[in-house]
Amino acid sequence: MWIVYALFAALSAATAITLTKAGLKKVDPVLTLAIQSILILVISWSAVFFQQKFNGMFEIEKRGWMFLVGAGIATCFASLFSYTALKSGDASVVSSIERVSLVITIVLAVLFLKEQLNWRVIAGAVLMVGGAILIGFSREAS
Repeated sequence: MWIVYALFAALSAATAITLTKAGLKKVDPVLTLAIQSILILVISWSAVFFQQKFNGMFEIEKRGWMFLVGAGIATCFASLFSYTALKSGDASVVSSIERVSLVITIVLAVLFLKEQLNWRVIAGAVLMVGGAILIGFSREAS
């Protein structure tokens, strides 16, 4: 079932990038992120209460909180940088360069989470970087 959720996440992310780019035309990127963050807050907490998951907050250990806070801060910066890039760059180029994060994730997962590499993961990472480079430079040539 995880693969279905991952595909829905990809579809949602692609839609979000496209809609954000369209909405950024006459709006500051920081304001755009703030507006979307309010919606994220309302929708995510609504899901917590609807699914009756609120008590799970009290079961999170201190170390877990540290990781979650760090991830939240990193997500905010990633969004700020992304929206600023989207303001002046093409959505397809910004998004493809941004997706190099997948390769960085692979490296971090191997180093810190002790995930295993195999030739398929390495080949996929090389293809992702190659694709990002091709798309990134495609706009300059046209």
